[in-house]
Amino acid sequence: FTTLMRRHNQVLFRTARSILRDDQEAEEVVQDAYLLAYRGMHHYRGEARLSTWLIRIVANRAIRRRQRLGRDRAIFAAVDVPAGDEEDDNMGESRFPNPESAAANGELRRLLESHIDALPDLYREVFVLRGVEELSSEETADVLGIPEATVRTRFFRARHLLSQALAKDMDHVFGEVYAFAGDRCDRIVAGVLARLQRRSV
Repeated sequence: FTTLMRRHNQVLFRTARSILRDDQEAEEVVQDAYLLAYRGMHHYRGEARLSTWLIRIVANRAIRRRQRLGRDRAIFAAVDVPAGDEEDDNMGESRFPNPESAAANGELRRLLESHIDALPDLYREVFVLRGVEELSSEETADVLGIPEATVRTRFFRARHLLSQALAKDMDHVFGEVYAFAGDRCDRIVAGVLARLQRRSV
């Protein structure tokens, strides 16, 4: 199970992050999704790739959490109460990015991430799954529960909006979007294992 988590952590985090636009919320969703998958593994029939099945769980959890957070924010705004303080495809040991590569791409990557975050939800979710994680249109449609034609249209529109904002070729930095440092991978794995341990006591 630890190997499975390390293999899928990055794509699941990026999926949740694209929906929630918040690192901590995305990590929580990924951990919740792993626990759901662990308890419901008998429901997996092999009709889709395991990664697609996990991404679908994460996407559904993230969308529900976004809806709940939106309702919570609306309630806080209505009663004028300030909200509380904001609190790699790798199966082995975690790796930290090369310092030279990180320095060269860091600024452009942050710019790209900010423009991705600024995309409307329906475009951002499709763009991260298709453009960053390179899922097929069919897999993306399956994960998000929308027609393939809609995936293609939204992906094209998202790329157009981003190219307008950046006015340069972004392909060489797609792999660095929402950099998934080793400590985040370790934290997600440790969090899930700790929660499983508590449940078994």
